[in-house]
Amino acid sequence: MTVTLSTAIERFPLKVPFVIARGAKTEAVVIRVTLSDGRATGQGECTPYARYGETPETVVAAIEAAARMPDALRSRKALAAALPPGAARNALDCALWDLEAKATGIAAAVRAGVAPLSAVETCFTLSLDTPEGMACAARAASAHRLLKLKLGGDGDIDRMAAVRYARPDARLVADANESWTEDMLGPFLAAADMAGLELVEQPLPAGADDMLDGLVHSVPVCADESVHTRADLAQIAHRYAAINIKLDKAGGLTEALALQDAARAAGLDVMVGSMVATSLAIAPAFLLAQGADWIDLDGPLLLARDREPPVRFEDGWLHPPPPGLWG
Repeated sequence: MTVTLSTAIERFPLKVPFVIARGAKTEAVVIRVTLSDGRATGQGECTPYARYGETPETVVAAIEAAARMPDALRSRKALAAALPPGAARNALDCALWDLEAKATGIAAAVRAGVAPLSAVETCFTLSLDTPEGMACAARAASAHRLLKLKLGGDGDIDRMAAVRYARPDARLVADANESWTEDMLGPFLAAADMAGLELVEQPLPAGADDMLDGLVHSVPVCADESVHTRADLAQIAHRYAAINIKLDKAGGLTEALALQDAARAAGLDVMVGSMVATSLAIAPAFLLAQGADWIDLDGPLLLARDREPPVRFEDGWLHPPPPGLWG
């Protein structure tokens, strides 16, 4: 079987700037991959992430280099041997899942063993802002009962308290994006407990996970930047209560499914997340979401326009992706 490849760097403007501890963005820059075997066509999407040294150009180059390798696009197993985890492998892996589904008529969810699919409640993300600005955004998101706060270090105690005061009815989780210091860790986690947060994601820089050793805290802490694939679990499993699985980190749905199983076996809870991207990027992650404790797949809601057909969001609930989109 000969598989042909096409790639495209695409830009999707955001409704409003999206701000985290590392900076702000006004558009989602993604790469769409299309694979064809002459009878069926599959597609996938990835988001290059500067935090991991990726640019759109380097990711496209990696994808095209893989396509020149013998057999790399013939199977997901061969692809995993040809490319390391990351955005490039994610786009190709998800496109292969989609191509298999289109060629065989067997849905990706069936192949993955997670059918039938059900709607899931997803986080709605509040950008990093002043406490007053985040409280205002929380009130404006009244249709969403699960909110994710982007935090940034100084001022986070006030941000958590302000959002809780604005939305006493909401479930809250937070993502500090590696912005806390060792001195902040204890007091800020205590403040998270006071504000009734369910989870705090990646408070410390990746590689500084040992600061959690021996720390007594009530709010579970979730690893994001500190875990990409199964190979990372041994270093973090005893320090964290949960992990955030993202397809772009894991290098595709294949590794992400295996990582989810391994995390469960290690006694860890699971969040399924994504970068700011289109419906095509979160459609494969929806399969992981079926078995997750928290779902953070609201990226398309942040876009001024999405792909057609898009996934459907309704009052904070994400519905299964339409077959015409993926899988």
